Amino acid sequence: MPGARVTRGIQIKTPDQVRLMRRAGLVVAEGLAAMGAVAVPGATTADLDAAGASVLKAAGARSSFLGYGAGWGYPPYPGVACISVNDVIVHGIPGPLALHDGDIVSVDFGAIVEGWHGDAARTFVVGTGTSPEVAALIETTRLACWAGVAAVRAGAHIGDVSYAVQRAVRAPGNPRYGIVMGYTGHGIGSDMHQPPDVPNQGRPRTGPRIVRGMCLAIEPMVTLGSPVVAEDDDGWTVRTADRSWAAHWENTVAVVDGGLWVLTEPDGGAAELAARGVPYAPLA
Repeated sequence: MPGARVTRGIQIKTPDQVRLMRRAGLVVAEGLAAMGAVAVPGATTADLDAAGASVLKAAGARSSFLGYGAGWGYPPYPGVACISVNDVIVHGIPGPLALHDGDIVSVDFGAIVEGWHGDAARTFVVGTGTSPEVAALIETTRLACWAGVAAVRAGAHIGDVSYAVQRAVRAPGNPRYGIVMGYTGHGIGSDMHQPPDVPNQGRPRTGPRIVRGMCLAIEPMVTLGSPVVAEDDDGWTVRTADRSWAAHWENTVAVVDGGLWVLTEPDGGAAELAARGVPYAPLA
């Protein structure tokens, strides 16, 4: 398969490359569902990671995360998923930590199929439920992700996407949530992280122009308190400085002829896009 075209530093995919990314995205969706099913009281974060590893193995896919950072001055990431509990925002390392009823756990997961990546994240509630405040945080983060996805279109700008995420978090009636800024959405394709960055706050009509063939990971991280973060000594785990709880939601979306294809949703994003009046355009 020919290499992807690069325009102003941004990788532009062919339809066949997008189709491979869809295969990776479906592995990601399956892995997230499997890890969500394992996220019950008494399970450890290592149990969730093992469930994700099993999905990768069965699909013949590789992990986007395992070993990430090697050679960059970071300790290589030791899991196939980032599993972040309660006040951990992102990059939580799987291990012996046990989950308890009412916890929330954010799972970020990536897969590689024939050299092409998919990446998505979900926040799950452990057990019988959580407080209305935390449930609202998770739903706001989910809606912010979809607001960002819905703002992706050929001819728009990255700033339009960032502004849509910000507006959803700052919707009238919402608490003053913290929007984490140091960790952003991103381009994705033959590498998991590519230009352009997609911040979760921004101004309309700014930043790179979106064109057909771009693939973006839209990735809000939202907190109940301050957006200020602190990094643990392990070099990976990022938590809120004030220990407020955080939620994380992410999808990979492709800009194709006629509209969008959400590569990490089992239905390709058809239902959520239709609810927002956005053209759904899966490739055959």
